[in-house]
Amino acid sequence: VGSIFTVEIPMNICTVSNFVENSYSSNKVDLKGLKILLAEDNDLNAEIAIYQLEEHEINVTRVCNGEEAVKIFNDNPPYTFDLILMDVMMPKMNGYEATNQIRSLINHPYSKSIPIIAMTANAFAEDVESSLAAGMNDHLSKPINVEEMVKTIVRNITK
Repeated sequence: VGSIFTVEIPMNICTVSNFVENSYSSNKVDLKGLKILLAEDNDLNAEIAIYQLEEHEINVTRVCNGEEAVKIFNDNPPYTFDLILMDVMMPKMNGYEATNQIRSLINHPYSKSIPIIAMTANAFAEDVESSLAAGMNDHLSKPINVEEMVKTIVRNITK
């Protein structure tokens, strides 16, 4: 009863002269013609994501589970897709398993390097770590914020 805790975090105050803003306004970025494979089992989430992506003139191919994501990626020629947005919690095969299988495809030259971005409602640090450990390149928290999605896409296609 009545415990008091003090936390001290050593920090440097950033001045304007050494601050570099890494911002990508969704209005300034041209993603026209980008080809994205969207793996999302929830119809409403998929509809919203597709609408947001198509507003930037991005071509979207949607699949409903991890098995379909692996099959569509593998059955298409290399570089058919520029990036994969992968829901984590899906039926038949979750996003972690699908990513692992895509990364394991030895006969597909783009399997190791295609950017795969996790999309999940789980936003804790350990969830981000799980995504990266599964072979994903980045992590987006749901509900998806269009500005954050654009920043994440740009960050991963310009590496």
